[in-house]
Amino acid sequence: MAASFPETAISTERLLLRPLAEDDAPGLAAMMADELVLAWTDHPHPFTEAHALDLARTLAPAHRATGRGIVLAVTEHLTQRLVGLVELRHTDWRLRTTEISFVTASWARGEGYAPEAVLGVAQWLFEDRGFLRLELRTAAGNTAAQQVAQKIGGISEGVLRSAWIVRGESGGSGSGGSGSGGAGERRGHGRPEHGSPDHDPSGHDPSDHGSSGHDPSGHDRWAPDRPAVGESRSDLILWSLLPEDMETPEPAAPAWAGGHRYVLRD
Repeated sequence: MAASFPETAISTERLLLRPLAEDDAPGLAAMMADELVLAWTDHPHPFTEAHALDLARTLAPAHRATGRGIVLAVTEHLTQRLVGLVELRHTDWRLRTTEISFVTASWARGEGYAPEAVLGVAQWLFEDRGFLRLELRTAAGNTAAQQVAQKIGGISEGVLRSAWIVRGESGGSGSGGSGSGGAGERRGHGRPEHGSPDHDPSGHDPSDHGSSGHDPSGHDRWAPDRPAVGESRSDLILWSLLPEDMETPEPAAPAWAGGHRYVLRD
């Protein structure tokens, strides 16, 4: 029988990452309806509450039980509101490696939730599960997801040419030769739709706008549901994070037990 992740909850300073529940369906459906999620992931569109319930009841448990990865709802400690979704996928138990992807709700963007959640998962993987490598793949035009990778200390290892498809009538302003935007804002992930590319008029951290460019539920399962929307090919940037890349002060307790050990880069 293949190895698999346990049912678990991971706590960070502001967030609780836990298994999806049926009660998450309305919030999950609303989160996936955002046009940035449409542009930079391969989720079905429209993503309905029926899709959300199927993910919570069947797809996510099977994903974990078969050893492929784990799907976690990201919620605020203070409000218990769903702010995002994180998935581990393509897990190799012999090499102790896995790939992470994330989606952030539109109302929660700009608060730094994505890097906080990703670092919390990374520390749990390295310190509790004995993993040796975490990968993140971002579309070439997805500047926000790239900022997340940089903030957690990820190392860019190169470009996978023409390895992803981005959707929407305007994928972005030039991504790695494909002419599409990658994963970020509607026209280039992670920046406001209006205004300069590097300035968020709200004053918030722009690094977690949207998603990492991968479908956290497993895009191939729902391919027949996708409508005919504008699509274009994009390069992917491959990032890696190893245990030695983590800058972790020594607290009294590990992150998943209430001690918060992650360190964000400026």
